[in-house]
Amino acid sequence: MKDEDSRYEAVRSRDGRFDGVFFFAVETTGIYCRPSCPAVPPKRRNVRFFATAAAAQRSGFRACRRCRPDAVPGSAEWNVRADVTGRAMRLIADGVVDREGVAGLAARLGYSARQVQRQLTAELGAGPVALARTQRAHTARVLLQTTGLPVTEIAFASGFNSLRQFNDTIREVYAATPTELRAAAGGSRAARRATPGTGIPLRLAHRGPYQAAAVFDQLAREAVPGVEEVTGAPGARTYRRTLRLPYGTGIAAVRERVHCARSRGGTHPGGWLEARLRLTDPRDLTTAVQRLRRLFDLDADPYAVDERLGADPRLVPLVAARPGLRSPGAVDPLEPAVRALAGPAGAGELVRRYGKPLDAPHGGLTHLFPEPAVLAEAEPGGPLGALAAALADGTVRLDPGADRHAAEEALLALPGMDPDTVATLRVRALGDPDVAPPGAGLPDTWRPWRSYAVRHLRVAGEPIP
Repeated sequence: MKDEDSRYEAVRSRDGRFDGVFFFAVETTGIYCRPSCPAVPPKRRNVRFFATAAAAQRSGFRACRRCRPDAVPGSAEWNVRADVTGRAMRLIADGVVDREGVAGLAARLGYSARQVQRQLTAELGAGPVALARTQRAHTARVLLQTTGLPVTEIAFASGFNSLRQFNDTIREVYAATPTELRAAAGGSRAARRATPGTGIPLRLAHRGPYQAAAVFDQLAREAVPGVEEVTGAPGARTYRRTLRLPYGTGIAAVRERVHCARSRGGTHPGGWLEARLRLTDPRDLTTAVQRLRRLFDLDADPYAVDERLGADPRLVPLVAARPGLRSPGAVDPLEPAVRALAGPAGAGELVRRYGKPLDAPHGGLTHLFPEPAVLAEAEPGGPLGALAAALADGTVRLDPGADRHAAEEALLALPGMDPDTVATLRVRALGDPDVAPPGAGLPDTWRPWRSYAVRHLRVAGEPIP
């Protein structure tokens, strides 16, 4: 949606379909919002539009306290795009700027830091530091309002380099001090604050309808013993897994039940999945959340997918039966490869032999998934060992910012790596929304959502053309 008049109509109708796609700010109040904000729509002459929350903040606007624009799903555009901007946004979301700085981000993208700064600023209105700063502020708000951690610990856990920088940013973004922001959570919210035993409660937001049953069915079918488990009856299941993270480890639990936001203007604004994270180091919160979002495909745009696929006669009944069907990803790029090459049971055996044991098991969760270097040394030779070695030495990159075409070429060059497995990795590890199985005759009209079309056919039990 490029036309500003069309954007204003979305704001006037409080259309939740565009939450995260763009943001609007009101010059008379100094506040920026998501399109579905419940406040009375401002006059057109007072409105400015921004591609990102960071751009709005960079122009001096603070986040609305009613609609919390910092908590919206990420733009689906970054998942679709394979260019440097899309790759950069996926890496920033994964916390690369906080861990490695702009120089590290640029090195992963294969550009100079100046080129990356110029490209992002020209297209998004904010550079990598400003984009990462917005993400840090959101992480800080979550920790302030859901945990009892001291403010000083939250500052550094959120990625800030100093307490002063943390305090200044929170004031600028939320027009409140950290203490005031924590107090604004209210007594009932404070009663649910995380403790070391219960973890951090989260709402994983999504836009539009969400077919949770199909996602949990797939996760249950593919669960790697020791690393993942799905418990409970259909409709009330919980997916739990271990996480290997940059600073430590984590245990994640996500509930199947979908919580829907209140509908406005006849649209389905979306909702959220309940989750809880236990982290050994709170600095991993941002990365852990983003990896769960990729696994559950929470930043997808179901409106765009369903509109395109629902226009095809063959897919009409499938889209109507499962609007908002998602294409699950992965939290660790090695996992889908091991599942594809060894199957869930074989993957579980590799976990038992080479995965790092947890200090204390959590139910059926006993290990972290093995690191590529460990698998490469333990299983030399063969497709699995070759892939693990390539991931360990960087010959193959399957991180969020990897070039998908370059990754495919590198994978196909490995011994024993067939096109079917590579296609699976493009979908699951790289989050590519437009993958056709090798030899499939999928129509071009299904682009750029062929991964979702294949998912519809498979969930419905229909053959791939």
